[in-house]
Amino acid sequence: MTVTTLAERGDLSRAARDFLRTESGSAVLLLTAAVLALAWANLGSGYEEFWHTHVALTFGDMELALDLRHWVNDGLMVLFFFSVGLEISREMVLGELRGIRALAAPTIAAIGGLTVPALLFLLFNGGGPAAGAWGIAISTDTAVVIGVLALVGPRCPDQLRVFLLALAIVDDIGAVAAIAIFYTDDVQVTALVLSVVLFLALLGLRFAPFWRTPIYVLIGVVMWLAVLNSGVHPSVVGVAMGLLVNAYAPRLRDVMRAQVLGSSFMLDPSPERALAAQAAVTEVVSPNERLQLRIQPWSSYVIVPLFVLANAGVVITGETLAAAFTSPLTWGIIVGLTVGKLVGVTAGTWVALRTGLGRVPDTLRWGQLIGGAGLAGIGFTVALFVTELALDDEELVTDAKIGILTGSLLAALIGWLIFRLAGERGGQCAPSGLPVLPPRPWRPPA
Repeated sequence: MTVTTLAERGDLSRAARDFLRTESGSAVLLLTAAVLALAWANLGSGYEEFWHTHVALTFGDMELALDLRHWVNDGLMVLFFFSVGLEISREMVLGELRGIRALAAPTIAAIGGLTVPALLFLLFNGGGPAAGAWGIAISTDTAVVIGVLALVGPRCPDQLRVFLLALAIVDDIGAVAAIAIFYTDDVQVTALVLSVVLFLALLGLRFAPFWRTPIYVLIGVVMWLAVLNSGVHPSVVGVAMGLLVNAYAPRLRDVMRAQVLGSSFMLDPSPERALAAQAAVTEVVSPNERLQLRIQPWSSYVIVPLFVLANAGVVITGETLAAAFTSPLTWGIIVGLTVGKLVGVTAGTWVALRTGLGRVPDTLRWGQLIGGAGLAGIGFTVALFVTELALDDEELVTDAKIGILTGSLLAALIGWLIFRLAGERGGQCAPSGLPVLPPRPWRPPA
């Protein structure tokens, strides 16, 4: 008898369903923001002048002055990366990244999807002025991918959506690591040491028997300022802070306490007992999930579309298109996103399954996985982010943005065509007769 897991039957966790639903809606706003940015840059006026407007915050003798684009890229986007860190932490403790074999398949697939596009990019640009911009070609935009999967419909089962979500999370880890290691120029040692000390303070807060959001926020803001002054990109702060927020399943003692206090409130609905019951119910849900509930809608529906509006505007004329499509930078990005992601993710998944290091739900077919690998080439948000970090020359920035837009559109088309033509073909990824270990039963902590 074949034993199947909850994920393989399609009964996804509530958090996973909420994430997929939020990211799907975010994709519409993201694409709308991209169209508006292009229209503003080409049909309107003052696009670059507006985003280069300087805004300063003054605290006594201290002043922090950045232009609007950097306030978005270096400030608001930290909350986006914070939500990424929260999701990584939750998935590794409670979700789809639990267990070595469940984690191995999307991890190896993501490594293939990171390395092959970078190598193809360097084939076009190695030794050239844009060689350092290889990070543009390695990213996967989770929001747009999930949005396109909604258009695919029933040809894309829920199990594949969750696999691609896990892959995108590992991809995000690789992209953030690349930003921290390869796109940092001059490092101020004193500020960096201060940020490490603050990180250790946050780590200690994780193991404290209580949770105090104001303390966490205060340490996070000071840490952001320290990292900003250190020369390391502050996106690292967001991910680090998100990883350090506790995630746990509802604990039996907390559920029982909430039930007792709730019953007490029903017998005597006084304000004091109402507050006690409310606090007890809140304690049942981990700080990680409480913060996700508050931050993810802002990240998905406000911050990322605003980031795209601030960065996707590029003047498209016959001259800029001619220059872009004769540029090795543009073609390196296009080939990396379309061919590199497709080949890298597919090959990585095959290696994981062939060696037995990883597993995927045995109901998935190879046509579906290859279609998902094609869609993984939609690199938008992080690709634009790396463009601003890796390139200074305005002509190269324009070439890169045209490459990102073209490559992402082609990747979406390629993935959709694979689903359309071969989504139900290719055989199952694992023999359906092989038993799959059931999930470990949940036990309340001692």
